[in-house]
Amino acid sequence: MSSAILGGIGWHMIGAASAASFYAPIEKVKKWSWETTWAVAGVFSWVLLPFIVSLVLLPDFHGFYGGIATGVLAKTFLFGCMWGIGNVNYGLTMRYLGMSLGIGVAIGVTLVVGTLVPPIMHGQLVYLFTSRSGLFTMSGILLALVGIAIVSWAGHQKEQRLGVRTEEFNLSKGLLLAIMCGIFSSGMSFAIDAARPIAAAAQQAGVKPLYAALPSYVIIMGGGALVNFGYCFTRLAYRKDISLRRDWSQTKPTLLLNSCMAASGGIMWYLQFFFYAWGAANIPVHLSFVNWMLHMSGYVLFGGIVGLALGEWRGASGRPVRLLWTGMLVIIAAANLVGLGMAS
Repeated sequence: MSSAILGGIGWHMIGAASAASFYAPIEKVKKWSWETTWAVAGVFSWVLLPFIVSLVLLPDFHGFYGGIATGVLAKTFLFGCMWGIGNVNYGLTMRYLGMSLGIGVAIGVTLVVGTLVPPIMHGQLVYLFTSRSGLFTMSGILLALVGIAIVSWAGHQKEQRLGVRTEEFNLSKGLLLAIMCGIFSSGMSFAIDAARPIAAAAQQAGVKPLYAALPSYVIIMGGGALVNFGYCFTRLAYRKDISLRRDWSQTKPTLLLNSCMAASGGIMWYLQFFFYAWGAANIPVHLSFVNWMLHMSGYVLFGGIVGLALGEWRGASGRPVRLLWTGMLVIIAAANLVGLGMAS
């Protein structure tokens, strides 16, 4: 396996670790509604950082985006909106299915859809099932799904052992929402694929290949921001039990702590795709579809590790923890299998 491919997998794992950790500081926010917290985090993750990074990278910010075909910008933006819908739907999935099962189904669906649809759209379906590299990749995807299922079942058993109950548990409604969440969340994968011309234009403008995909995030995350901000501010305006004015009327120390924690979470959320771009830059173009699989399986892997580190599994020792470790090892094996496929 070449050092470039190993480096690509490594950067994807760093991005996945950031994705798995971003909610830790957000959980420390006190006396704010979830909507205010999410919006403040989003200002950093979907607006400020994409714009600042692109302003630094591009010699002519306005001229660069003005030179991109309208169709490319529109498709990229709309897929970003699609991801935003999946992101909003995520909370409802947890509401009716519980954290572990909800995450497992949603991540499993988005891994499959986000990994397989782009190569199918590019006419690479035959390649996936006839080439040695494609077969390795397909095997890695299947193994990753097995690992995700094991980790999700471990989490479900942990919740049962710790007495965690989903008050509005509804299997049929929860599964439907989880599947829809997974499909719409794949919009991020579709957006990144649709934004290839933007990355190519960035390289022509003098941006190094390692950073070339980053300017596309202004458009992608702009679409996601539109949906997420619309959802948050609509709820803040019409729900009687939450209020933007009340959230911002807290004491100065509380406001400072909350703002710092929400901002930290938003920055960590953005960094997942910053390093995703670095990882993708090291993966051969004809195998670009494996990027999403590596990111999503790494997300589940590091989600388990972060949960252990934060003590979320304390009191659930025994079979649930053994299952968790088994699932994480299976996911590691799946990533290695995909790596072998890329090297063949």
